[in-house]
Amino acid sequence: MRKTENQLSVFSLGGINEIGKNMYVVQYGDDIIVIDCGSKFPDETLLGIDLIVPDITYLLENSDKVRALIITHGHEDHIGGIPYIRRQLNMPIYATRLTLGLIESKLREAGLLADTKFIEIDSDSSIELGQITSTFFKTNHSIPDCLGVVFHTPEGTVVHTGDFKFDLTPVNNQYPDIHKMAEIGKNGILLLLSESTNAERPGYTPSESLVGKHIEDAFHKAKQKVFIATFASNVHRLQQVIDAAQATNRKLALLGRSMVNVVRIASELGYLTVPDGMLVEAGEVNRMVPDRIAILCTGSQGEPMAALSRLSRSNYRQVEIMRGDTVILSSSPIPGNERNVSRTVDNLFSLGAEVIYGSSSSTGMHVSGHGSQEELKLMLTLMKPKYFIPIHGEFRMLHQHRILAEGVGVDPANIYILNNGDVVDIKNEVATQSRKEYAGNTLVDGLGDVGNIVLRDRKQLAEDGILIVVLLLSKSDGKILSGPDIISRGFVYVRESEDLMDQANILATETINRLQKENVNQWNVLKTNVKEVLGKLFYEKTGRRPVILTILTEI
Repeated sequence: MRKTENQLSVFSLGGINEIGKNMYVVQYGDDIIVIDCGSKFPDETLLGIDLIVPDITYLLENSDKVRALIITHGHEDHIGGIPYIRRQLNMPIYATRLTLGLIESKLREAGLLADTKFIEIDSDSSIELGQITSTFFKTNHSIPDCLGVVFHTPEGTVVHTGDFKFDLTPVNNQYPDIHKMAEIGKNGILLLLSESTNAERPGYTPSESLVGKHIEDAFHKAKQKVFIATFASNVHRLQQVIDAAQATNRKLALLGRSMVNVVRIASELGYLTVPDGMLVEAGEVNRMVPDRIAILCTGSQGEPMAALSRLSRSNYRQVEIMRGDTVILSSSPIPGNERNVSRTVDNLFSLGAEVIYGSSSSTGMHVSGHGSQEELKLMLTLMKPKYFIPIHGEFRMLHQHRILAEGVGVDPANIYILNNGDVVDIKNEVATQSRKEYAGNTLVDGLGDVGNIVLRDRKQLAEDGILIVVLLLSKSDGKILSGPDIISRGFVYVRESEDLMDQANILATETINRLQKENVNQWNVLKTNVKEVLGKLFYEKTGRRPVILTILTEI
């Protein structure tokens, strides 16, 4: 057994027991390496929130130790948080060519490009980051240039798989480097972190190459315009749509800012091949012969402001879905998005469109970019880790991945099902999990961070409304000159609640007069007391707690 002075620590700031906002930390001594920096969309309880990104309090507290941010691939749940995190912490960013192109576009838009250090890597790269050396191996997924990461530390070797599948007939001929994975495993793996998204699915995930024929067949059968929605970052799928449009002699329009950006970047870097003259502007679509145009758009997850959702509501200014048009959803709903997708599909049918949607097995329009059970077992078998942490999945997926690992020979005592922030420490090849670092969410509204207090107020406003109490006081003696005037929005209708408003007026007046007799004239004290007595009254009478604002004005 080797003896090491420092311990190796591994944990997640996002991406364990959830889908999205991936961020993992590998630390040895005073050297910290961060893997991925993703984002995820909020659910309906997070009112007005645009995005959720990892809380990086731990990294900020240890900023002098952070050596690098390594990105495994260019999906939003792995790069979407970078512009927001970059405002707080400037780390050198290591990523492949396409991934860097997508990141640079985000940072340029955020005005953060100039001061950011980018280092391009590939599967043959080796980088020295303090006492940790990082090497890489090729995987395939639903976007090009995906890498697994190997961390060679004095304590032992840690492998992070990134997102992967074993597609042996990939659209772009980027084959998974199975021989290199086997060699890495042969040399000994101390700890493996492997993604768990499809841990519940038996068998193998079908090849992306199978989707292209189904898309082309649908294009041939369509009698009018074809709309196809997919993830903008699924570059392989975009190429197959382009190929289908070319095979059926259709021009192609792009709808959605992210779709336009990805097609531009991927084309400029050579990852997409678009025939000259194929792309047309959105404003030209309605003037073209319907059976000679296809529209590639965002919104496959039913996002309310994405192109397909707006089209389904006849709310897209330049383009309209007509009766008899064909609409293809080339995706599967992410857990939690089912309702939005169903609503979009209903709207499309109501417009008279022919809609192709549903599970990939029934339509052939989508295959997952994540490996199923047999592929997860293959990765485990190639790596042969001593310790194993399933990542990138909800708890049931992590649990199923643990069962798969036990089935291929990993010691059950050496498998750790964690939550974000749970730290696995390894010293002299002995792992323990007994401590936790803070790992929370940063809620983004626009470009700013929205705290829990703001979110609580939004929820309270949505549920119970707001009440504004306005009082006019004498500047000379502090006595009430006018009011209280009470304005209610979303709480009660004032004309139908006159008795309640009269009680509130009397109570507010009595409270102000009582405090002034006690020589209490500080405005913050007056406001707080009025808020407290009115809050108690309203809860007793209505069972609700509106947001109460007290406005005092002196003349």
